[in-house]
Amino acid sequence: METCIIKSPLGFTKITGDLDGIASVTVLNSEEKITDIIPEVLEDCVLQLNQYFEGSRKQFSLKLNPKGTDFQNRVWNTLQTIPHGKTTSYLQLSKQLGDVKAIRAVANANGKNPLWIVIPCHRVIGSDGSLTGYAGGLHRKKWLIEHESPYKQQSLF
Repeated sequence: METCIIKSPLGFTKITGDLDGIASVTVLNSEEKITDIIPEVLEDCVLQLNQYFEGSRKQFSLKLNPKGTDFQNRVWNTLQTIPHGKTTSYLQLSKQLGDVKAIRAVANANGKNPLWIVIPCHRVIGSDGSLTGYAGGLHRKKWLIEHESPYKQQSLF
């Protein structure tokens, strides 16, 4: 398994993967040494993340290899269908998966998503429109939703 650390607008980001695909993309809450030479199997992921943060990429096209249960993988696959610039609720997501009573399990699987940004768990909000739990911190979730919004807030001053 290859690893690299890059700097993003939201902090240091650790990427792991191998020839089978990208296994994880994780935002870190500490300062880390940026990787000097990106392993070849991670180069495309680094490129696509940089394009995303620059605003030129709206969809990722990477070979993914997250480790999870069958249910978690179903949730993560469904998360990838949420369009860029849109949000959904945990309730809508559980309905889409066919079991409205699975809302807590869906939320739990969402929270265990190992592929930050690439599998867009930040696009899931509360039914009332509130920003609810996010492993990377609510300030990052807010930033990501605003970054993807087609409506940019203009400064008044």
